[in-house]
Amino acid sequence: MERIHATCVVVEGRGVLLRGGSGSGKSDLALRLMSAGAALVADDYADLDARDGGLRATAPPATAGLLEVRGLGVVDVGCVKEAEVVLVVDLVPPDEVERMPEESACVFLGCPVRRVSLAPFEASAVAKVTLAVRLAAGGLALAP
Repeated sequence: MERIHATCVVVEGRGVLLRGGSGSGKSDLALRLMSAGAALVADDYADLDARDGGLRATAPPATAGLLEVRGLGVVDVGCVKEAEVVLVVDLVPPDEVERMPEESACVFLGCPVRRVSLAPFEASAVAKVTLAVRLAAGGLALAP
């Protein structure tokens, strides 16, 4: 098992790790994804485990179901027990998002996971995460 600094949500049945430093927008983007139908797995820290040929994420027991919402505090929003992770979203400033990036992956516990960089506060961030999940899960393909 490995604990990482990331928020994890389930989008269309697939786990997404949102990575970034404190104040980078992990919880804010998770909240907006949840408003669009996603479910929380873990906020701020996620426990990863390689099982059944994939990477699984769970919440540390002390924070399961809790989401830090700036301006409101820590809110018990409930959570799903675990998710198979198919995507890592690194949260970066808008000027660091490549227009036409090469396909990228990162590896946790020997499991490769597709990786993208997105600006979390852009109006299209939720839609971009959803599209990236579909690409990672094989439901969409990039144009040649």
